[in-house]
Amino acid sequence: MTGGQKDKAKMIVYTVGTFDLLHVGHLALLKHCKSLGDTLAVGVASDEVVNLYKPNVPVVPLEQRVEMLEALSCVDIVRPYHALEYVSGCIAVGADIFVIGEDWGTNSHNLDVDAYLKEMGKEIAQVRYNPRTSSTKIKQMVLAQSQASNRPH
Repeated sequence: MTGGQKDKAKMIVYTVGTFDLLHVGHLALLKHCKSLGDTLAVGVASDEVVNLYKPNVPVVPLEQRVEMLEALSCVDIVRPYHALEYVSGCIAVGADIFVIGEDWGTNSHNLDVDAYLKEMGKEIAQVRYNPRTSSTKIKQMVLAQSQASNRPH
């Protein structure tokens, strides 16, 4: 620092998800998120939170999902969340940009974080999902293969 100037503040990008059965679609999302700023913080939904919006609990336990995300070089901060709301996560990590998926709806927890970010002059970035891969597709493929191998020949 010279002349009393502060270093430019680092941009913190925050995204959330289940990240069950970590796959290349997740990796592409996380790399894209990292490209938007300097620090990538990832919120990981607890099993209880996932049960609020998906029919089945994750295959991979929360602690292991956290550990896998922490091992990725593009991820700087991993923060489990235990309630279906995102404002506290944005505050906790100091998010400048909150990245959402294309299925972002008008549920109250989505509207709350949208209002908070607008009020704070922060940004929401929406990304498209990779249609080639998803945890749901992987689970369906495993189930289909399991059922096929259990059929009598």
